[in-house]
Amino acid sequence: MVNENFESEYIGSFTRRQQIFMRYVLAILIDLTVLNLLNQYWDYVYIETFTISLLAAILIQVLMQASLKIEHIVAEYFFKDKVGKIAKVQRVLTAWFIIFISKVAIIHAISLFFGDSVVFSGPVHGVVAFIVSVIVMIVVEQIIVRTYHKLA
Repeated sequence: MVNENFESEYIGSFTRRQQIFMRYVLAILIDLTVLNLLNQYWDYVYIETFTISLLAAILIQVLMQASLKIEHIVAEYFFKDKVGKIAKVQRVLTAWFIIFISKVAIIHAISLFFGDSVVFSGPVHGVVAFIVSVIVMIVVEQIIVRTYHKLA
């Protein structure tokens, strides 16, 4: 029987670096799972091997985090002191533009690193399939994070 009041000297004492590490490991494992499920059940996603899907999941996660960092840097630089509805609309449009362009850059990076071993096909040369894949990854990550927080 599981003791619901399990206590340990380690619970709640994780460093910030450990927390970030676990967050990225979890995100990569989620991305890996999503990629492999899409590979298995959707004709628009092809990944040659499990090892390549793991490397692709790592690359996707690193590049997605980098694109978010760039988006935040741009927002801070250009919109830090601006107020009003026009500034908010400009910030949102800029953020969406950076995030969309970053997805195109990521799909090109995948093509560069993996060649024909990872292929997103379909409309707009596979960009739609890749964006759908990323959206599924983000949704699954959010479901898991929210479930985790509800367990507290």
